[in-house]
Amino acid sequence: MRFIGGKRLMLDRINEVIEENTHNDVVVIGDLFSGSGVVAQYFKQQGNQVISNDIMYMSYVLVRGMTELNCKPTFSLLSGINVFEYLNELSKPISMANAFIYNNYSPNENCNRMYFQTNNALKIDAIRQQIEKWFLSKKLLEEEYYYLIACLISSVPFVANITGVYAAYLKHWDKRTFKELTIEPIEVTDSRFECKAFNMDATELCKKQRFDLAYIDTPYNQREYTPNYHLLETIARYDAPEIRGVTGMRNYAKSAFCSKSSVKEAFIDLFANLDAKYAVVSYNTEGLLDTQEMMSLFSSFGSVKLYEYPYRRYKSKIPNNIDGLKEQLYFIDLRENGK
Repeated sequence: MRFIGGKRLMLDRINEVIEENTHNDVVVIGDLFSGSGVVAQYFKQQGNQVISNDIMYMSYVLVRGMTELNCKPTFSLLSGINVFEYLNELSKPISMANAFIYNNYSPNENCNRMYFQTNNALKIDAIRQQIEKWFLSKKLLEEEYYYLIACLISSVPFVANITGVYAAYLKHWDKRTFKELTIEPIEVTDSRFECKAFNMDATELCKKQRFDLAYIDTPYNQREYTPNYHLLETIARYDAPEIRGVTGMRNYAKSAFCSKSSVKEAFIDLFANLDAKYAVVSYNTEGLLDTQEMMSLFSSFGSVKLYEYPYRRYKSKIPNNIDGLKEQLYFIDLRENGK
């Protein structure tokens, strides 16, 4: 799934920085702002024990569905049912009155938002309600419940009428929206370790968990992540929230990392509570803190190395050198401070 600030194109570089600066002493990696979960999944595949976290529930669901499991669920309590075939045949929600996606995000007599074609909005509601019904009737184990929601969230972007994020919808129907939504099983990587996912403030997690290395990919600027994925958050929670505005935005808590007045203190608080030997921080040169500020901040916690790479604009695999923007990786050796 595409994600603003996603690190799929940076994975090998992140790994190279870690290998260059550590001494085969990194087993447990904390991915503190996990987003789409691509970094967590990558390091699980590399053989690490991964502790992932994100304050967004939809991110937590994705990572819990992909990273906590070491094999695909068997759905043994639903014996005789091909789960994905059954869900894909659904077309009408159990409760139309509670069909929140259809009622609020597709054209109907009470709504003119154009996020989904009517049939796909109804199918999203139908699948999400059925997953909830199975879980409440104890026909799904907890890990199976999160796995199925993760599969649904991963399927939605293929039929959504958006350019990549959900902060706005297109005013005409993109050709992808005419495809019928299909929920597919997502891949799961086996591991000899027990990997875990959390849904909490990263600083609070640092007070409870120890890592060999923490990977930290905070927001860089004033653009909050939650508004860009509010619809996936609502599908994951399925909590019929109060919504507002043209796009049907749900309320959300603002991040201290998205404000110039609070970002420095937020980093200081995070590192003051971090129990790890090493940290890698992803940032870029258009961030709220400039390179000098970042170097000064991290130097108070350990020795710092900075790596810079040509910046790839969202949706592009081509490095962008026109405006001088660069992706940054800060490697901080925290052992000098007794971590």
